[in-house]
Amino acid sequence: MNLKSLILKNFRAYQSETQIEFDQLTTIIGKNDIGKSTILEALEIFFNNQTVKIESNDANINSTDKIVEITCEFTDYPDKLSIDTSSQTSLEDEFLLSVDKTLVIKKRIDCGKKTPSVDVFILANHPTEKEVANLLELKEKDLQAIIRSKSLDSKLKGNPTMRKAIWNSTEDLKLQTVEIPVSKPKEDAKRIWEQIEAFLPIYALFQSDRSSSDKDNEVQDPMKAAIATAISEVQKEINDIQKKVKERAEEIANNTHQALQDIDKTLASKLDPKFQPPTPAKWNGLFSIQLDTDDGIPLNKRGSGVRRMILVSFFKAEAERRLRTSAKQNIIYAIEEPETAQHPNNQKVLIESFKSLANESDCQIILTTHSPGLASELPINSLRFVSRNDSNSLTIEFGEDVFPKIAKTLGVTPDSRVKVLLCVEGPTDVIALCCLSKSLRTKYTELPDLENDERIAFVLMGGSTLKHWVNQNYLQELNKPEFHLYDNDVSTYQNWIDKINERDDASCGQLTQKLEIENYLHKDAIKIGFDINIEIPDQLNSDGKSTPRIFAEAYSNKVGFSNPIKESKAKKFLADRAFPNMTAEMVEQRDPFGEVKGWFEKLNELME
Repeated sequence: MNLKSLILKNFRAYQSETQIEFDQLTTIIGKNDIGKSTILEALEIFFNNQTVKIESNDANINSTDKIVEITCEFTDYPDKLSIDTSSQTSLEDEFLLSVDKTLVIKKRIDCGKKTPSVDVFILANHPTEKEVANLLELKEKDLQAIIRSKSLDSKLKGNPTMRKAIWNSTEDLKLQTVEIPVSKPKEDAKRIWEQIEAFLPIYALFQSDRSSSDKDNEVQDPMKAAIATAISEVQKEINDIQKKVKERAEEIANNTHQALQDIDKTLASKLDPKFQPPTPAKWNGLFSIQLDTDDGIPLNKRGSGVRRMILVSFFKAEAERRLRTSAKQNIIYAIEEPETAQHPNNQKVLIESFKSLANESDCQIILTTHSPGLASELPINSLRFVSRNDSNSLTIEFGEDVFPKIAKTLGVTPDSRVKVLLCVEGPTDVIALCCLSKSLRTKYTELPDLENDERIAFVLMGGSTLKHWVNQNYLQELNKPEFHLYDNDVSTYQNWIDKINERDDASCGQLTQKLEIENYLHKDAIKIGFDINIEIPDQLNSDGKSTPRIFAEAYSNKVGFSNPIKESKAKKFLADRAFPNMTAEMVEQRDPFGEVKGWFEKLNELME
């Protein structure tokens, strides 16, 4: 199940109903103490209520109402639910989906009590016709009575089947969005909720205000799990030890009893040893692990940035272990201020790993930040801006209109060192061009190093990061020349290139002569990265397939996927693991006429 949105009402600073939308990667931005962490902690309360627990003072202080509502909306919910061994149903058949065919779960928490109580509801487009509105709460005999009263098939068995027949026989169900209570013990409503709960994503929260030591749970839990796993693998040896200890203890007890008999037979007629071997938990407790890093330096003695980076890694490992050992299908990583105590280079490493994780179908990433450096590297469609409106209420905005506000709040400004804007379609083009320039520079040192040359700013025309958006919009006013390079797979692109070349400034553009940037890859680069042999055409192959599609099918066959991965994911894989293997010789074999070298020579010309 994927988290689509969260709605908060009367929870801490969020007094009025406030909604935030989530993508695979979502970054919450705002000033200090504006309510970023509140969003992550509300989700922790919704999913776990452990790392952060709901408290009586969590209701908004300006409200007399002590009822808090935390509502989550999900997509990719299970197709089928099993109420019992003989009855299968679905959320759609039970009218438990919203008008938009999403699953919406509301937790209503009474914070007026010393220990807050929680009721769970599903908000669904559900029948409200009086006679059929509460079928989920009825027992089997009650449903059978309705079946008889409506002269339906008396042989119908199973509550889901009877409910479906009753609803189908009703002329007007009067469907409306209503709250359906599911947490109280009311027949199938309760059973369905228990099924849904098992499919909810694992939610793992890594907070910013932590000591970052090797005593943290994120460290100790994986280590304890490792110890438990190791003990389970040597259980036979442990059993042998326990058997020998038992035999020796019994021998000693018998010898002691015999000696006692020799002294005074009236003291004890027998000594019967009751051997109790250690439980698995006690065996686990016999061992502990302290983490030492390079040169035997304990983790606790390393710098705060290193400690935090290691703990983020342990956090990820522990969350994934929980996913492997449960029936859950998805995981949500929520990380507060990952930039804390990190060098800018480490921040980039973290961001790239978050982006990579977010590409996995079973993973969502939620971050908070107020760092301009970190936010500048994030996709702009992932950004959510928390601020107060004119009435001092919290609002959460996203979309192009909010980017100037984010830039102003974080202090993101155009880089004055930029001389040329390199406009491409997407992020995989950036990686590919950086790798191609690096490989050619081993032979032609005068070419620019796109990965490190601060005079060149990438602008992603098909989706961008905040940094690129800022550079694009602000640098236009500085009359910086633009070099546009697009793939040759869309016919309308030529019209755009023609308009750019008609400008009266130094800006220019061209389409790739091959179909896409991936067509410039050498097959040996793919072989090194994936141990896959494929032929790479200049355009489409004889079957009409693009290079990303050819690779997607070959890769999926190799790893045993039943369906090929998407082309977008194939492009990302090739960018990350094939383009870095390209050498100057490979580039020139795939491009004997020097087209790629010509792109970089043009950039040099524009910078001059």
